[in-house]
Amino acid sequence: MDYLRTLGSAAVSSLVQKSGLNLPFSLGPKVLSLDGVCNLYDGTKRDDGSSVSIFEYDFSDQAKKTIRQFATNALRKLRSTRHPDVLKFMDAVETDTIIYIMTERVRPLQSVLQSWSGRDAREREDWLLWGLHRISVALTFVNEPCASTHGKLCVNSIFISPSGEWKLGGFELFSNPKEEAPILYTSGAMYPNSPIWASPEVKKGGWYEPAVADAYALGLLLYAVFNPALGLPATAHAPHPPPTASSSGSIPPVVFPSFKKLLNPNPRGRQSPKSFLEIGMMDNGFFSTNKLVKVCLGLDNFALGSEAEKNAFLRALKESSASFPPEFTSNRILPSLVTALEYGGSSAAVILPLILQFGASVSPEEYPSVVLAPLVKLYASPDRGTRMALLDHLSEYVEKLDKKTVSEKIFPHLSTGFADTVAVIREATTKSIILLGPKLTDRILNNDLLRFLAKMQTDPEPSIRTNTCILIGRLGPTLGYHTKKKVLVPAFSRALRDTFVHARVAGLMAFMATIDYFDVDDIANRVIPNIAFTMIDKEKLVRDQAFKAIDLFVKKLENHAAAMPETSLSDSTGNAVSLPEQTTLVTTAAGAASSLAGWAISSLGKKLITSDLQTTIEVGTSTASTERPISAPTLLGKNEINSSFIPSTGSQTVFASVTPLSSLSRPKGMQLGPKVPLSTTSAVVAEQWADDTTYPVRIENPWGNDDLIDVNADEDDWSRHPTLHAAQLLTHVSGAFETAPAVVAPKSMTPSELDFGLIPRNGRSATHHSPSRNAISSVSFLVPTTMATSRGRNGNDEVPEHLPSPAPTTPSFSEMTKEEKAAEMARRKEERKQRIALLKEQKKGAVRGN
Repeated sequence: MDYLRTLGSAAVSSLVQKSGLNLPFSLGPKVLSLDGVCNLYDGTKRDDGSSVSIFEYDFSDQAKKTIRQFATNALRKLRSTRHPDVLKFMDAVETDTIIYIMTERVRPLQSVLQSWSGRDAREREDWLLWGLHRISVALTFVNEPCASTHGKLCVNSIFISPSGEWKLGGFELFSNPKEEAPILYTSGAMYPNSPIWASPEVKKGGWYEPAVADAYALGLLLYAVFNPALGLPATAHAPHPPPTASSSGSIPPVVFPSFKKLLNPNPRGRQSPKSFLEIGMMDNGFFSTNKLVKVCLGLDNFALGSEAEKNAFLRALKESSASFPPEFTSNRILPSLVTALEYGGSSAAVILPLILQFGASVSPEEYPSVVLAPLVKLYASPDRGTRMALLDHLSEYVEKLDKKTVSEKIFPHLSTGFADTVAVIREATTKSIILLGPKLTDRILNNDLLRFLAKMQTDPEPSIRTNTCILIGRLGPTLGYHTKKKVLVPAFSRALRDTFVHARVAGLMAFMATIDYFDVDDIANRVIPNIAFTMIDKEKLVRDQAFKAIDLFVKKLENHAAAMPETSLSDSTGNAVSLPEQTTLVTTAAGAASSLAGWAISSLGKKLITSDLQTTIEVGTSTASTERPISAPTLLGKNEINSSFIPSTGSQTVFASVTPLSSLSRPKGMQLGPKVPLSTTSAVVAEQWADDTTYPVRIENPWGNDDLIDVNADEDDWSRHPTLHAAQLLTHVSGAFETAPAVVAPKSMTPSELDFGLIPRNGRSATHHSPSRNAISSVSFLVPTTMATSRGRNGNDEVPEHLPSPAPTTPSFSEMTKEEKAAEMARRKEERKQRIALLKEQKKGAVRGN
């Protein structure tokens, strides 16, 4: 084993594993050798990677065979003794030559005392008394319930936990006098340096009650920790004179009387560890007044105290927080406070600020595990007091949270607060998103969170609706581009229609704050129209803010418009068209009306003077192409559209367009006709507007001198015109499943070019009457020559024989009786059926001919 000691701890661990041992830990660096009996190592637990301490008892050397009995006793007693102030046993590995005992991570008191030598005297005294209190409690447990004697109480048998608490160890001589062959009484003298802490009666070979020997060793320990640079006191040597105040060194005066009683040479008059503890815990005792002792007792009994006791303890803890050792704060106070916070209740609002206050002294490496991990776990608590405390103090620890923790561990539990029945929780949850928003993932920001905020905008509480609008405005920079386009305007517009004044103001301010996220099209088409109505809000506060918002957006539009070209139109050569300029701006409504009319008339007049003033106006018969506006689309060809202009016998001008029957084909199942592009429709409309200037429509009195509509006059009833049914029939046959009827452009034609059967060349109408004045805006559907021919066999103009002869003139409905009206309607219905049957036969014949 001497060879192994020359190797590193990793090599030792590797060799031990190769020998067949399965160690539950990994050996780290060696810390200290204790009395030459065992070695203390730092280690790591294999299953969870936690820090542990390893006590190694190596008795492979023949000279150290006696160590085996001490190692075996230490393992057996430490495994069976469980107490908060006793070193915590975790695991062990035992072979014929070596024993490993794994415990919680500790440091030897001997090395820690040296680090405390430079501390403040008062702080050091408090820490030492607190440690002696913990050892006294452990000794009382060993002496009373266990009825045993520790037998080896000294500096090397005490260890310090990460929280700074003192732990009792060194159980090599731990013995019960009732056991068979207790090691303390049989082999105690063989332990190295045992005479140093042995009491006078033990040195003489006498043994008394279990606590007597430990009481004397406790007195020596008290002297050693307060005077580490000094040796044993004079009373430890024969003839054991009583200690004096001058020889007490740094022992506090209040402790000195008990110190003297602990070192009484007479075992019957010696004070026991239990009595020492009771004296110290009396009112105004040296233990009861120690702040560290009081804090530990308050933390241990916190759950059992009343609300008044809890508040008093927390208040005292806050006042003395600066005087606690850092390791005591981070490893003793913080875990206890977090455990207390899990119980929730009204004290949570006081506990959480203390946790954050004490957490400030924790190192950055330990902060996530010591402070953040417990707080994140508390978000799953259903207690409202805990949730409110976490949200109220979120700003103090949010910067230390990472994005993954917020998105995966906090937000799923936090989102339940949006639907809480208590309004305060909903409002606090909404406000917390301002801090947590930058740490949320894009998926949560642009989907889950916005769904919750949409519900919050309809919350019954006006303050929540207002804060929700403000929150959406502040989240604007973090939202995706498409999300901004879809969400911001509707969300702010909803706020503008809120009944709460400040919610409307918040909506206006949110619009202004996010102006950079709206393009000019959105501002002109969506933002300003949604804001405009607030300029006449009933509240002056809203109106004033609305005008400021409008000014801001209009100014942005003005800046953009100033950089735009004057026009986007261009002529056939690609050169920009110069539009007439207006020299002055209009500031009044009347001025705007007159300026608008004058501007338009003068501009058009200049156009005619420069280009067309010397040309001749030709109506209908001109073969030259008509000059069309540059911006007008190209017209469809003749093969695509059949259009005609037909002057009627009256004074109206009628446009008609019919698809020739020859172009029809037999429909094959369900077929969709070609769609007419929107540009084609615009071209046709533009061409009709152009033709209106070519073919004047003469209407002497377009509105008439009597009523516009005579409900009793049926002279213009469309049932009297057989052409209506022909057009309907053609539409049904040619495009029963077409999405839209064909749009045709008017074609310039002279009356002589027309060859329609229903209007003869001599001007006589095929019907018995001329169109009335009320039919000025109607469109007459004409049947093409393929269905009805105006010429007879000899080529003269006559009414076709297959068409019914004109019906005799009937009086107006207003002159008929009720029975006459019924008879007239029946007659007209019968005529209509005959016409429809005739047209169907003609259509069948035309189809067969094709």
